[in-house]
Formats: sequence, structure tokens, C-alpha cells
Amino acid sequence: MAYWLMKSEPDELSSADLSRLGQARWDGVRNYQARNFLRAMSVGDEFFFYHSSCPQPGIAGIARISACAYPDPTALDPQSPYFDAKASADKNPWSAVDVEPVRTFDQVLELGQLKQQTALAELPLVQKGSRLSVMPVTTEQWQAICALVR
Repeated sequence: MAYWLMKSEPDELSSADLSRLGQARWDGVRNYQARNFLRAMSVGDEFFFYHSSCPQPGIAGIARISACAYPDPTALDPQSPYFDAKASADKNPWSAVDVEPVRTFDQVLELGQLKQQTALAELPLVQKGSRLSVMPVTTEQWQAICALVR
């Protein structure tokens, strides 16, 4: 099993929303490196659900990949903010995955708190200039973050 961190704006999809829904499609990723990470995911992989672009950015919970990458249908929908005019049914460069909730944290692990952890110094999230919405997390980083919420 691999571990990941995936960012979502909570007004679009929050960790609590996912818990309420039971399953959702993770779509709208429009960065090739982040897309490649989506394609590398396997069913059962877990990820930290990170709330971004909000007053209190941070890790809000844990979720799991429930379906491997498939063509992102939002790329073909002209009504979607993620529409890509260059994409077609035969040639869609974008991917989505399905996710399901594991746990929503009582309190968000704020970015400032994560940056203070020496065990997370190599985590792309805490490095200057890193803006990826999907990124790998090592087993050691996963354990260090999980230890903060126990």
C-alpha cells in the first residue's frame, strides 16, 4: 500500500462531505505531475485529506482510494470549471479516481504545525514553492503525521 496527500478546497469537497457521501470522484486535477500520481494509485491506498485555499489549511482526515484512475469526465463537460477544450472522448489526458472516507479528524492539523515537525522536512507540502495538489507521502511521514492525531 502507498500513501498520499491530496488537496481539496473544502467548499468544493471537504473531509466531512466525503464522510457524509460515503464515496466521491476526485477530479479536476490539471497538473501533469499530480495526474501521474493519480495514475500510480492503487485501490486501498490511503491519503491525507488536505483542506486548501481556506482560512485554516491543513490535514482534515484520512481517505482511501476505492477505484483506480480513469478518464476524468469533467474534462469533456463544457459546463465544468475543469473543462479542457483540447480533450476528447478518444484522447482525454486527465484522470480521476474514486475515494471513500476512513476518518475525519476532530481538529485540522494546521500547516504551521506540520512545518514544525522535523520528520516532515522532506514532505513536498512543507517545502517552499511546492503547490502540487497530489503528492506521495513516505511511510515514515505517514506515521509521523498519524502520531499527531492520536
